[in-house]
Amino acid sequence: MKNNLPRHVAIIMDGNGRWARKRGLPRLAGHRQGIERVKEIIKTASDLGIEVLTLFVFSTENWQRPKEEVDVLMKYLNNFLKNNIRDLMKNDICLKVIGRDVPLSPKIRARIQEAVKKTKDNKGLKLCLALNYGSRQEIVDAVKKITQAVMDKELNLEDIDEKAFSRFLYTDDIPDPDLLIRTSGELRISNFLLWQISYAELYFSKKYWPDFTKEEFKKALNIYQKRERRFGAIKEDG
Repeated sequence: MKNNLPRHVAIIMDGNGRWARKRGLPRLAGHRQGIERVKEIIKTASDLGIEVLTLFVFSTENWQRPKEEVDVLMKYLNNFLKNNIRDLMKNDICLKVIGRDVPLSPKIRARIQEAVKKTKDNKGLKLCLALNYGSRQEIVDAVKKITQAVMDKELNLEDIDEKAFSRFLYTDDIPDPDLLIRTSGELRISNFLLWQISYAELYFSKKYWPDFTKEEFKKALNIYQKRERRFGAIKEDG
């Protein structure tokens, strides 16, 4: 399992609501079970030596969900950061959060800042939570920053290339994903890391996120290990 592992794994955690509905449970029961999977997959990635794990926690479109559900999700997030900071420190995990601050509540923003600050010097797994995140918005924000940099004469127009553009994205300090996983059987990217996954390997699991155990995660990694990544090139034998 140690050979040819992806440096960066990104996951679209989908299917909590459908998992709950299938069992006659409220949607929030699916989210609670989903948090257990989050903790399990973080530990597994850390134990395996994965460099970066990015989890799509809450999208810019998720604000359209019922207010009651959004409020509970934010409560779960707050509790997760509060109750698991010791485990992050114990396992040398560095936390990063990408996405827009607004309209996150001051309480959530403060909790995020506290967790990020406490773990910033950790050298193990970099855990990246995509929160209030949308890839199109990220790209628009990057364009605005680049435009301002050019206007301020901090950047020359002719120096803008893919590498320069990437430095203005939320993910400027982490490598692009090698493997993108989506659970629940849906075959969509859903506005997630559109720039960064240009050459990522894609893996779609039929399992709902609450059923995506460490064994399922290792299965995805094993399939990745057997793939040949050519980045647009061809085999030497033609």
